[in-house]
Amino acid sequence: MSEGDDAKVEIMWEGRFITAKRDGKWEYVSRSRGIKAAVILAIDEGHVLLVEQYRVPLGKNCIELPAGLVGDHDHNGEEDSATAAIRELEEETGYRAGTMEDCGEFYSSPGMVSESFSLFKASGLSKVSDGGGVEGENITVHRVALSELDEFVAQKRREGAGIDVKLLLLLQLP
Repeated sequence: MSEGDDAKVEIMWEGRFITAKRDGKWEYVSRSRGIKAAVILAIDEGHVLLVEQYRVPLGKNCIELPAGLVGDHDHNGEEDSATAAIRELEEETGYRAGTMEDCGEFYSSPGMVSESFSLFKASGLSKVSDGGGVEGENITVHRVALSELDEFVAQKRREGAGIDVKLLLLLQLP
């Protein structure tokens, strides 16, 4: 395989949000239509905002940083990542950021998925609503003290929740 040689990439299946591809013997998944994601690290007064929601691929709830797709609907197709981060933080958590800092682009599982996400650091938070996401998302918001995050994650694991890899940013590992 050579970098940028899309001519030999076979589309095995394409849906509204994801596309399964094959390049030689290598199979992977990408976002359809050039959709990207924005992830928000929202820390305020020694607390981090986390969301919990049911994830179909896992078959269980997952603890995550707030996040969402960029330009995933016709009415916001030209949306940039920073605008999506501001919108998603408020939709999911009910908090508005005074400052949203772009920390760069990251890849969560580059051996299987070509999707990248832009990480944003939100600060100067003010609560403006209950959050919970848009209709059908059923998001639970958790405001967790950073000093208690390890125990919070351990408790959620005991309850059977999945833990998003991005929380490694914050965990104090032995």
